[in-house]
Amino acid sequence: MAFGITGAYSDADSPSQGVVRRATIDKYSALGDYIDEINKPDNRELLVKTFGDQGITGFLKLTGAVKAAGTNDQVQWWEETRLHPIQSYTVAGSAITAAKSQTVTLGSNDTYVRVGDIVLLAGGERAYVSAVTAGTSFVIKNLLDANLPQIAIGSGKIAIVGNLYAQGTDQPGEFFESNVTKRTNDYMILKETYKVSGSQATNIGWINLGNGDYRWYLKNEGDTRQRFMDKREMMMLLGQKVTSTDSALSGISGSEGYFAAIADRGINVSGGAMTALSDFDSLIKEFDKQGANAEYALYVNRDQDLAIDDMLAAAGHTAAGGTTTGLAANFGAFNNDSDMAVQLGFKSFTRGGYTFHKHDWKLLNDPQLLGDAKEFVGAAIPLSTVVDAKSGDRNPSLELNYKASNGYSREMEHWITGSVLGANTDGNDFAQFNYRSEVCLVTRGANRHALISK
Repeated sequence: MAFGITGAYSDADSPSQGVVRRATIDKYSALGDYIDEINKPDNRELLVKTFGDQGITGFLKLTGAVKAAGTNDQVQWWEETRLHPIQSYTVAGSAITAAKSQTVTLGSNDTYVRVGDIVLLAGGERAYVSAVTAGTSFVIKNLLDANLPQIAIGSGKIAIVGNLYAQGTDQPGEFFESNVTKRTNDYMILKETYKVSGSQATNIGWINLGNGDYRWYLKNEGDTRQRFMDKREMMMLLGQKVTSTDSALSGISGSEGYFAAIADRGINVSGGAMTALSDFDSLIKEFDKQGANAEYALYVNRDQDLAIDDMLAAAGHTAAGGTTTGLAANFGAFNNDSDMAVQLGFKSFTRGGYTFHKHDWKLLNDPQLLGDAKEFVGAAIPLSTVVDAKSGDRNPSLELNYKASNGYSREMEHWITGSVLGANTDGNDFAQFNYRSEVCLVTRGANRHALISK
């Protein structure tokens, strides 16, 4: 009877004769001479953070932005108008000559002057409004026995400072009603996905990802989540409303981000980093015009950060711990605790009654993101609440809204599909990690915010 064995060790599986006889006793010097290519690598299992902590989120949290649930595709809020209206005018064709009485054409259909009003001209002259043709023109007369100055061609504005009436006259026949401005912002939907096959999910690598876990897919899933959170915050900063009629953008409304809100109705500082106290003085004067709050967070890139340090050092105001001396800095935003401000990464100084808490804005320094474009230098965010003109409620300047109703929230959805890692939605041999968020940012009182750009 024939006898045989299949699957046994064969010559093809053995090393060559030269390798087997390489490490004879007289030649042996190391284990590597005797066993070939099976030494365990001298592996360092900790992952090197080559670029440090690359997450860029945190701006909204540190500037006091709160979270609020929304129940419509659009959020609306109300902002009050100026208490004292100002009358605009235009002069076309030829200049209005100097005279004791002048007829001025309205700059728009909004007529704010009334007969009896006293207006203040650009040169400081006070004039009496003697006649008004609504939507067309009004007549002003000098209170003094002299000519009013010539009004040049172009557009301008006249302040209404009060009124005068003779004895025994009636009350004004017209009156003002306060108005509010309705503002809206649409929600935006952001999505992301990451997949891992069942085979890869069970592989063990060389790198310790923490707590003795060597499964590399966990690193990818964590990075995907961080990228999603970063992009969500960047869209709330850089988002814009979509006005294009391109079919590819059909159904996408977009959402107004923080920078777009300031560019549209805020204070815009151009020319790059502010390097002198006079630059801040100009900004402070703009804050005064807007009834700004006394405390501001300055989120800036490295150029502006260093420029402020140099400016304060030259003025002799920089002190240890990141605060300022001799300037009575206000730390109300940090419970009047300067140490808390320092712990959060803020350095503070006071100028013209305003306290500025400076903070490095990592996003603006990242060369893969906004740092390479160098378009934005920083922003000045009021650390205050604003009063809703319609409800009277006090609300923060920045508010992160997310869609939610009856226990279901779309602020940060995360779920797994497939048939791997506990998922049981279908028969696919992978786990798909899904991320979704429907949010928008409300920028209240954007007129009190400042955007610094190149």
